[in-house]
Amino acid sequence: MLRWNFAPHDSGVIARLTRELRCAPLLAQILAARGVPGGDAAKALLSTNIADLADPQTLPGASAAADRIVAALQNGRRITVYGDYDVDGVTATSILWHCLKLAGARVDYYIPCRFDEGYGLNSDAIRQLHDEDPERLLVTVDCGVASLEEATLARELGLELIVTDHHTFAPELPDVDVVVHPRLPGHETAFEDLCGAGVAFKVAWAICQRLGDGRKASPPMREFLKSAVSLAAMGTVGDVVPLRSENRILVCYGLRAMRESPLTGLTQLLEIAKLKDKPTLSAEDIGFSLAPRINAAGRLGQARLAVELLTTDNAQRAAQIAQHFDELNKTRQSVERKMFKQAREMVDNDEQLREQRVLVLAHADWHVGVIGIVAGRIAEHFERPAIMIALDESSQTGQGSGRTHGGFDLHAALTACGEHLERFGGHKAAAGLRIQKPAIDPFREAVCDYAAGAIDDNATMASIDVDAEVQLADLTHRAVRELETLGPFGAEHRRPVLAATRVQLVEPPRKMGGGERHLSLRVRQGNSVLRCVAFGKGEWADDIAACDAPLSICFSPSLNAFNGYENVELQLIDWQPASAAQLPDACQSAV
Repeated sequence: MLRWNFAPHDSGVIARLTRELRCAPLLAQILAARGVPGGDAAKALLSTNIADLADPQTLPGASAAADRIVAALQNGRRITVYGDYDVDGVTATSILWHCLKLAGARVDYYIPCRFDEGYGLNSDAIRQLHDEDPERLLVTVDCGVASLEEATLARELGLELIVTDHHTFAPELPDVDVVVHPRLPGHETAFEDLCGAGVAFKVAWAICQRLGDGRKASPPMREFLKSAVSLAAMGTVGDVVPLRSENRILVCYGLRAMRESPLTGLTQLLEIAKLKDKPTLSAEDIGFSLAPRINAAGRLGQARLAVELLTTDNAQRAAQIAQHFDELNKTRQSVERKMFKQAREMVDNDEQLREQRVLVLAHADWHVGVIGIVAGRIAEHFERPAIMIALDESSQTGQGSGRTHGGFDLHAALTACGEHLERFGGHKAAAGLRIQKPAIDPFREAVCDYAAGAIDDNATMASIDVDAEVQLADLTHRAVRELETLGPFGAEHRRPVLAATRVQLVEPPRKMGGGERHLSLRVRQGNSVLRCVAFGKGEWADDIAACDAPLSICFSPSLNAFNGYENVELQLIDWQPASAAQLPDACQSAV
């Protein structure tokens, strides 16, 4: 059961915001709940201006990297973009490739195989690239900052290497020619939370400046940057970095750019996802429709095809790849459902596992490309950090992926238990690792011991912050449409979360979707009837149907477009019998 934390209700601030913004009280209450005191602050929050993006010269290392890249271009040297196999790495690779191709460079890309090479730089690839062309310039995107041994090898071979990344540092920086990173030690930066694609976009922007008049890009390069924002938006949403400040600007403008994108592959991807004719795209369209199709390719070992999709100008080829990705995504979903069921049963059937603060699960049948998604679902289901390991019985090794819960620093935990691991990397919320099978039990014990001292059970109890209690009648089309102006929504800038008490079921809940994973129900309060959907919560159906009492529901409102009409729909987050709901002493409606 989640704890519902209600924001304070300040009727004076709500009234002032309603008056100054000339908006519905519901929007005013959400703004007040999020600490906005008045109309000017609200307008600043709601505005996004592409001119507010900081100049790329403020990104540590970007100027030096751009200088070297332009010099290599002008000298006719081959430039290889070394990327990663997730949506952030794929879009970052595509951004830099498009930029250099437009500039007339000899450019290609290298995406490591998830299964054979793993994440980041690897020594075999560096040797291969050096042997093929020792004069080439190698530029990483979305990886490399923790690849110390591989960087040393490149230095020994004489291979010029530029690292652009945003991930957590190793104990020291790699020995490379340039490191571009928004949190580079000893440097000031305008914004620290760019993803790999955001960093690549800034580097491409710096390159365009140098190929222009030094400050402004040429007209063709400006048009490229306008279209590249759409790829930066995909990487930003797909990598779940905080959606504020510059990230919010990139996503806001990127969503607009997608509507008129000249990128052939992106157009075909929108078509296959049934988004091409949608009047307005949202960050959720990236997160739930576009990014999963790109990620499915990487998870199933075909990330190079994803870069080809986003770089080709052949419409027929792009359509074929997009269709293939759609099928891959369906396969990924099926594999994910099976693995989640297996992992959940492992915990349910093992009393010792159920009591552990961090779940460390291993299985020989698990797909290494899907363990990260399933780890996230397991962490959410059991309300604790989870690490899933796909075992290779022939080599007695395992590749693992972890997801955090309750603010637990997963990367710090792996660092503390690193003696049991062959390698690891990532950040606070998500990380990957490689481990020998005999080390799994000692690692499980060590990480649980670490968590015992790092996790405050009271502080990390599963909870949801609720912006306001409302009546269903408050959720008019106009009011919810106004809430959409707070978007795009994402990490650290979520959709408004509301609660309503004593609602009645109109009809029994209905399971839907593949494997009956999702839930649909209709609720009534007074004369208002609204549909609720709960993604990934099909198992709630029986409990809700068996509840005789009225319900209290926690949800995010949205507008669902279907057949040319928009209806208010509630995305159900949690529910409780009305008698058990933890409501504030003096809840007040937005109206």
